Amino acid sequence: MPGTRDDLTRLRAALTAFFALDGFVFAGWVVRIPAIKEQTGASASALGLALLGVSAGAVVTMTLTGRLVRRYGSHPVTVACAVLLCLSIALPPLTHSALALGAVLLVFGSAYGGINVAFNSAAVDLVAVLGRPIMPSFHAAFSLGGMVGAGLGGLVAGSLSPTRHLLALTVTGLLVTLVAGRALLRCEPAVPPDRAREENSGRDGAPRRLDRRTRRLVVTFGLIALCTAYGEGAMADWGALHLEQDLDASPGLAAAGYSCFALAMTVGRLTGTTLLERLGRTATVVAGGTTAVAGMLLGSLAPSVGVALFGFAITGLGLANIFPVAVERAGALGGPSGVATASTLGYGGMLLGPPAIGFMADWFSLPAALTSVAALAAVAVLVAVATRRAAVAG
Repeated sequence: MPGTRDDLTRLRAALTAFFALDGFVFAGWVVRIPAIKEQTGASASALGLALLGVSAGAVVTMTLTGRLVRRYGSHPVTVACAVLLCLSIALPPLTHSALALGAVLLVFGSAYGGINVAFNSAAVDLVAVLGRPIMPSFHAAFSLGGMVGAGLGGLVAGSLSPTRHLLALTVTGLLVTLVAGRALLRCEPAVPPDRAREENSGRDGAPRRLDRRTRRLVVTFGLIALCTAYGEGAMADWGALHLEQDLDASPGLAAAGYSCFALAMTVGRLTGTTLLERLGRTATVVAGGTTAVAGMLLGSLAPSVGVALFGFAITGLGLANIFPVAVERAGALGGPSGVATASTLGYGGMLLGPPAIGFMADWFSLPAALTSVAALAAVAVLVAVATRRAAVAG
């Protein structure tokens, strides 16, 4: 394992670069979806089916990447998935049908799912070795990368075709991977003390079999991740429509809704380590979930745009650190497989949010449907409180 603080600092910097790269590339793709839709001539329903390629690839790969990390190590898997991610982002503009788009998005989703499990596994081990709750700082890098990617994508959308834009992302991403990947591969993996003891006892790095209680805890943390990621997916797809449709906001002002949410989430994650050191994990989850409940009720039921934007920002602050804490705890208990389980459930929540909101909006109304974000944040709080003793013991 890394033996000096300089080694650990280099490892942290390299992992931070990959988190930021992941957010940057993914956001760059998202802002070009309308142009890709027009290029392929896909209907709304056909595009929705094609976009399931990202989801399907990510979920399937997440369930397999834990095994790859155990066999080859988190660092090589992170670099390999980053290369595939950067190469595959250039493929969507080359397609001319919804079927072909879905096929290339399956590859893109596989890379996205794989890198998320791999670098989160490496980050979990580094957190254990450092003995400091720095997991939110990595997710803050992802958020910052996403904001930069979306901002630059918006700026160049009018002057660059999707093909040139996404090809530029490929080149930029490969350059970052070259630099950060060399640094990461030169770093010895961080080995938590408990795993080091197992290896020294002659287990030759064999994965520790989890008992039933530990597996339940891992799934519990995955459910907490699901409840909070549901809110992220819902805000990304429905926040702007709520502002424009229900509160008569202009398109530009409506677009600011998700920006307020994302900026607040980034700020919350940047301060997450300090918060965790002062409050502890359970108290941070409870406080964050309670804040998100209040913020989302305000944002969804507010009578004016300004109050709704304030509510969205409060929601972002509340949700900011719950997902990183859930993934870190699942990884500490279950290793790479724990990270894979929590990531798969969390990503599933992000995918579940938009369609669930859509169905509830048809049945009731969009403001009423958005209150489900507050409901699931409350569920995360209740689960965290109910399992706090078992989580500490685990």
